[in-house]
Order: sequence, then structure tokens, then C-alpha cells
Amino acid sequence: MTATAIAPRLQGVRRRRLGVLLGLLAAVLVAVALSIAIGSKPIPLADSWHALTAPTGSVNDEVIRSLRIPRTIIGVLAGVALGVAGALMQGHTRNPLADPGLLGVTQGAAFAMIGSIILLGTSSLLAYIWFGLAGALIASVGVFALGMVGGRGGPTPVTLALAGTAVSALLHALTSALVLLDEQAMDVFRFWQSGSIAGRGAEVIWQVLPFILVGLVLALVNAPALNALSLGEDVARGLGQNIAMTRAVGVAAVTLLSGAAVAVCGSLAFVGLIVPHLVRPLSGTDHRWLLPYSGLIGAALLLLADVIGRVVAPPGELEVGVVLALIGAPFFIALVRRRKPVRL
Repeated sequence: MTATAIAPRLQGVRRRRLGVLLGLLAAVLVAVALSIAIGSKPIPLADSWHALTAPTGSVNDEVIRSLRIPRTIIGVLAGVALGVAGALMQGHTRNPLADPGLLGVTQGAAFAMIGSIILLGTSSLLAYIWFGLAGALIASVGVFALGMVGGRGGPTPVTLALAGTAVSALLHALTSALVLLDEQAMDVFRFWQSGSIAGRGAEVIWQVLPFILVGLVLALVNAPALNALSLGEDVARGLGQNIAMTRAVGVAAVTLLSGAAVAVCGSLAFVGLIVPHLVRPLSGTDHRWLLPYSGLIGAALLLLADVIGRVVAPPGELEVGVVLALIGAPFFIALVRRRKPVRL
């Protein structure tokens, strides 16, 4: 096939992918609107818009501006972070069942938070977030270091998975032992383990935003190298890729993205696991498109799960982590049964 014949096909593929990208952006905007308008106190979209553009200090304005907008922004950030982290993790490990927790991020954050309560008397949400983020970073660095032991050229997908499983199991056992020693730690751990984006103020957004932005930049930088790596390590080396550097950048991106999301929202299962499987029929295996698609679908999925949790158990709410588990488990089983898993 000549270059003149290939060019129109490539342009058609790009147009289709851009169209999908715009469609996913529209889906996120719809989810944002629903998240702002729907809750235990329903607020019409017109009033929600008025609260954003010309607030008068009414009760509806206060609910929108002080509670729902921060909650929605945190949901978008966490969904984007977990979606992109899941796609990166599955790409680097070539394991369709991998998620960000495979690096020990979730258990590292939990252990650090509980340890800070017992040893330092930590009691504020912002302190929990900082300790959780530090624990996630330390755990993932430890997993990456263990994955390099005895290897040449950096950790392999198998050594990363084995090291992550071992570190996660150890940290989970230590955390379970610690929570038995302190009632406050037990309460915090129980709430954190369920996963929630409620009750977080605007100051939390500014605390985690830099980590998520840096993680997204690293993920996009990592995408071309990850495409080469998906062809096999020997082929990637032949194309001039530094395998160890590619793995390190990918692990750093996963750590920053999932560590920030987990530290703020707690354990949100299935987002990083399911989203890449939803995206691949739309994007193929090109990570330059797979990663942005995963971020957008992750944001929409997390916000819609949160909206469902607000309305199914009035006048109370179900935590978004509970809703994601209830939706995610049967959906993932159905996905695997209906379609042959994508080989990575």
C-alpha cells in the first residue's frame, strides 16, 4: 500500500479518536452536572448554575459551593488519577488483572496513616493525607527496589507483581495488628477502607493537585516508550529504549497518581482495574490515546458511582467505594465472560 493511500486512513483514525475524546469529555461534563445537582437535597440545574455564577448566599448556594463543588472536583481528580494509573500498571506488568494496588500503594498509605495516629496522635484530615501519601510513595519505591534484586536491566513484570503482592500482604497484616491497639485508629481505618470523596474541603484539592499533575505529565511522557515495550523488551531495546528508565518513569507516575488518590479518598477498588478494559475497544493498544481515555472514563465512572450512592439509601448515603465494589465486581465478571481478555 502506497503512502498516498495510507495517509487518508491515518487521518480517518485520528478523526475517529478525536471524536471519541470529545464524546468522553462530554460524558465527564454530564457526570459533573449530575454530581452538583443531585444529592440528599435535590437542586435544579438552573439553581446550581446560579450558585456558580451569581451566588446570593442562599442555602442552595452554600450547599453547592462549600460541599458539592469540592466533592465533585476531588471525584474528577481521583477518577482521572486511578484510571490512568490502572492503564499504566496493566501496560507495564502486561497483566490484565493488575491495578495500582499491586505496587503496595493502598496498603502503604493505610499503614502510614494508622501508624501516625498511634505513634504521633495525628487527628486532622490533612495530616492523614500527607502521611498516607508518604506511605504510598515509600511502599511503591520499596516494591520497585525489591523487583530489581537479582535482575539485570531493571525489574520485570513478574518481579514487580511478586514484590508488590508480598509487600502488600505484609503491610496489610501490620495495619490489621495496629488497628487493634487504638480505637481512633480503628474508626479512621474503617472509614478510609470504605472509600469516600465526601467531607473533603477545597484545601485538600490544592494539597494533592501538584502530585496528580506531575503524575499525569510523567504518564504522557511514558506512553510512547510503553508502546515500544508492549512489543517485547528485546524489540524495545532495538528501538533504542532504556527499559530500566521506562519502568522507573512508569512506576513514578503510578505512585504519584494512585498515592494521591488513595491518600485523599481511601481504597477505591475496581476503577484502575476495569477502566482500561472499557477503553481498549475505543483506543486500541496505543497508550498515547489509551491513557487520556482511561482518565476521562475513570472520572465519569467515579462521579456516577458517587451520585448513585447518594440516592439509593435516603436520607443517608452509601460510600462511593461500596458502590464501585457493588457495580464493579459483577461488571468485571460479565466482561471477562463475554469477551476474550486482551493480550497485553
